[in-house]
Amino acid sequence: MLNTGKRLICSIHDVGPMFAGQTERLRELLYDCTGTMRMALLVVPDHWHRAPLSRDSAFASKLRAWSDEGCEIILHGWCHKDESRHTGRWAGFKARHFTAGEGEFLGLSREEAVRRLRDGRALLEDITGKRIGGFIAPAWLYGQGARDALREQEFDFAENHMRVWRPRDGREIARGPVISWASRSRVRTLSSLGFAALARRMLRHQRIVRIAAHPGDTTKPELLESIGQTIAAFRPTHRLSGYSDLVEHGA
Repeated sequence: MLNTGKRLICSIHDVGPMFAGQTERLRELLYDCTGTMRMALLVVPDHWHRAPLSRDSAFASKLRAWSDEGCEIILHGWCHKDESRHTGRWAGFKARHFTAGEGEFLGLSREEAVRRLRDGRALLEDITGKRIGGFIAPAWLYGQGARDALREQEFDFAENHMRVWRPRDGREIARGPVISWASRSRVRTLSSLGFAALARRMLRHQRIVRIAAHPGDTTKPELLESIGQTIAAFRPTHRLSGYSDLVEHGA
């Protein structure tokens, strides 16, 4: 029997014109697994400065249609590319080892982070006709400037690998690791498959389970199979939800 106190959130990262085909394929997979469009789409306004959403009216129309179908639209950086020079030892380590040059908000100043948050939110609100309440940084990495900017801009929620929180006061909304997959190398792929298999057993009693799919996952059938298996493992016990449900009803 479904335990309504437990929630499952499924998301697709890096949504934008650069990965239009991959996004479609992942949406179909998630729909096949859940029977609903209740999923989060993390949108990048101009991925690596190569695919500006503002100049692609066809994709913008798709995004609005997906939003109208029930997908939750979330701002996911501006360009997804880390263009900062990192001076701190820990920040430099994260930039080198936690992502392949994609931790955009790790080294931004407060002022630059504010600008990108404002511009990105305005663009997505103009496209969807709806308020954009959530922000999730590329690679789940935040520097102090990004955290300060988020607090000022009063987003309803933000997320990193281990938790979801309310930026304006830091209140934790949910805790627990994101289940995601890696396609960049064979070693990373095998590691992510192993973690997903472990998570299907170890996180059964977790109240909030978050699953994140990326465009690169579509390049390897074993990753798509694992995503489907992982969603299926939690569907009997966890109610499919959005991040906005956490904000409204709590964890």
